[in-house]
Amino acid sequence: MICIEGEVIHGKKIGRALGFPTANMSLQGHEDIERGVYRSEVDIEGKHYKAMSNVGIRPSVGGKELLLETHIINFSGDLYGRTLRICLVEKLRDEKRFASIGDLKEQLLRDYNRCSE
Repeated sequence: MICIEGEVIHGKKIGRALGFPTANMSLQGHEDIERGVYRSEVDIEGKHYKAMSNVGIRPSVGGKELLLETHIINFSGDLYGRTLRICLVEKLRDEKRFASIGDLKEQLLRDYNRCSE
């Protein structure tokens, strides 16, 4: 298990538009982590949450910067500027470029279902 601690930064709000809002972190200093989608976990104010995380550049939406994006399951709230510790528990798949946003949304739903079990 790999755990990354960092400050939640603003992104382009693409995850939110796709129905999966994310807490984003820079991966500066962690460039060696294998890119892909992970089942993950995060603790916020002493409460444990299941999550799904992407380590990568987001090729389907024109991303270029290496980021950790984490959708925290059953959480809503403002985390900008807060420091979180996100643990990558299990790699589910490699990061890939999808042919369409619709294909990406379908895969995100499959990933979400695996992470929420």
